[in-house]
Amino acid sequence: MMGACAADVRVRTRAFALRGVAALTVLAAVSMTLPQAAHSADAASGASGAEAPIAPAEKLLFLTPHLHGVASQTELDYALVVTAPPDKQTDRVRVLVASADNAKSDASVSDASGKVQLPENLPCNPVILYFLERDIAEMEQATGGQRRYFQQRVRLALAASPPITDATVQLDGKTVRARKIVIQPYLHDPNAQRFPKFTSKRYTFVLADGVPGGVSLLRTDVPGDNDDFAHPQKTESLSYEGSLHKLQPPAQGKPSSPPATPNAPRASR
Repeated sequence: MMGACAADVRVRTRAFALRGVAALTVLAAVSMTLPQAAHSADAASGASGAEAPIAPAEKLLFLTPHLHGVASQTELDYALVVTAPPDKQTDRVRVLVASADNAKSDASVSDASGKVQLPENLPCNPVILYFLERDIAEMEQATGGQRRYFQQRVRLALAASPPITDATVQLDGKTVRARKIVIQPYLHDPNAQRFPKFTSKRYTFVLADGVPGGVSLLRTDVPGDNDDFAHPQKTESLSYEGSLHKLQPPAQGKPSSPPATPNAPRASR
């Protein structure tokens, strides 16, 4: 069930912004913010000890403050759709931006199973990490492989500097500029014969500054026979639906505000 997969999300997500096995050692040994950990891990894995550059795709996904410009107590809503013909399942994922611009790095993610545990002090929209960790948990369950192995394949695919192409998305009837990243982490994997069904699995990330929270679409596709993406075996997508500004509760010990008059403004999506 979708709720069971979501419940398996754990604090290992921070490693997605890093590269190399040394990154995992750094993360296990010391607690630090994502950018600091990324630079330290790259320095540890570099042959000359110099810091290796972080790929643009990594920066766009993990080191970009996507929630800048989002007001405090704003809920970002996403539709999670899993299609494995003839079955289709849907869920809703919510990101609550507690502080304006996520200045306190306290945005949280919840789904049908409740609040999802994710690392703190993340500059990016945590829904990206939610989606990837959920995918990794499903790969582990479907193949019997190790979570860390699949995590590393995704990380290395992003570190290989995949193209970031221009795209457009529709938001409230308007065309918004976007950027798209597409990777196939297992396409040239020497161990792919152990899970041939997923060799050509494709990951698509669509981000747009004009979309609240920066994330428009996250998607994975497992193609049908002969790499037929037009008739995939399974597709999972998480797409932005809208936002809701939630009224903040009155401070403790202070009287609540009087009821709104009929003509007062109301929170709306």
